[in-house]
This record gives sequence, C-alpha cells and structure tokens, in this order.
Amino acid sequence: MTAPKGEPHVLPSSAPRAIEWAVETLVGGGVIAIPTDTVYGLAASVFSAPALARVYEIKGRPLDRSLPVLVSSIEALERLTEPLDDRVASVLDRYWPGPLTVVLPARHGFDQFLVSESGGIGVRMPNHPLALEVIEKAGGAIACTSANLSGQPPARSAAEVAASIGDVTDLILDGGIAPGGVASTVILIREGLISVIREGAIPFATIAAAWDETGNGV
Repeated sequence: MTAPKGEPHVLPSSAPRAIEWAVETLVGGGVIAIPTDTVYGLAASVFSAPALARVYEIKGRPLDRSLPVLVSSIEALERLTEPLDDRVASVLDRYWPGPLTVVLPARHGFDQFLVSESGGIGVRMPNHPLALEVIEKAGGAIACTSANLSGQPPARSAAEVAASIGDVTDLILDGGIAPGGVASTVILIREGLISVIREGAIPFATIAAAWDETGNGV
C-alpha cells in the first residue's frame, strides 16, 4: 500500500468550513494533521482500517506500537474502554483535558492498530478547543499520533508538518503553534497498579502521587 503523494494541502482553521472539511476528510477515510495542546497530530478515523494503516506507513511507525486515541468526552472514552472504576475516574478528572495518555483495557471489537497485544488502548483528551471540536464532530474519538516521521522531533506548526510529511497527508489543519511542544506522558493502569510507559509533559512522580492519594481516599 502506497500513500498518495502531492503538494502539501495546508488549510487555515479560520478558512470557511475548515473544520467541516477536516471532519469530512477524516470520516471519509482520509489522514489529516491537526494541532493539539502538545504537538501536531496525525489523525485518522478509528473505524477505517485503511486510514489507520496509512498512518503507520506515513510515519514509518513500527506495527507493534498501537495508535493512541484522542477523545472529546468521558462518554466517548467509555465507548472504547471497559467501565472505569472510581480511582481511574478521579485521576482522569484531575488531568483531563491535558497531556496525559492512559492505557486502559479496551472493549472488544476495535481494530488491531488501536489495541495492544495485552488488550490495552491508549486514550487522551487534549486541552485544545480546535482539536476537541474536530474530534467531537468526527464522532467523539479519532486515532492520533504525533505528525512526524518516527524517530524525528515532533512538529509544533503546520509548516513543520508540511516539510516533513505534508506530501502524503490529505490535509493539514493550521491552527497556529502547538502550545505545549512536549509529547504527553503515557501511563498504564491495570489491576490497581500504575506504571509509566513514556515520560512526557507531566512528571510521572506527580501522577503517581495523585494515584496514591486516591487509593488512600484523599
């Protein structure tokens, strides 16, 4: 499978129907880049296996690394994961929306590109109004990983995305500079235990302290 090549298609978010165009591209099985609160993300519909496969191809992402999912609400999250217990919900309430990706047990029926071999799905709610609007209008959840070649620095602007992978994406939604500049922290929560997969914008020690507080009923 080969992604189509062409000139980078950068669309200012202020352009007429820009959000609708981005959403239509996503829902129609396209791959787009959008700004988030951390860095620009490469996004595809969670329901389009060909689009998810293109994300791997565009990035050169190893197939053994499942794609994270961005959600616009807790209701959307609950359609992806097993029911949340009060302790997990408390941590999400503290850090979402924000730069924290949490790997939780996935519901059955989602694509192998989204679910790890151990049955986990990585989910995050970004603290970025433009990203949240796109996600919500696209159904509440989209697959989204950093919009750069694997192993390269993440992109913080539409221009950086265009220079790196713009010729093989269907659209780049230009929402200005991504304010965070640092990827999200990724944690795993399983059977009452918390561990770090990737240290990012939020120190893991801070998250672990919050987890311990909830366990102590604080």
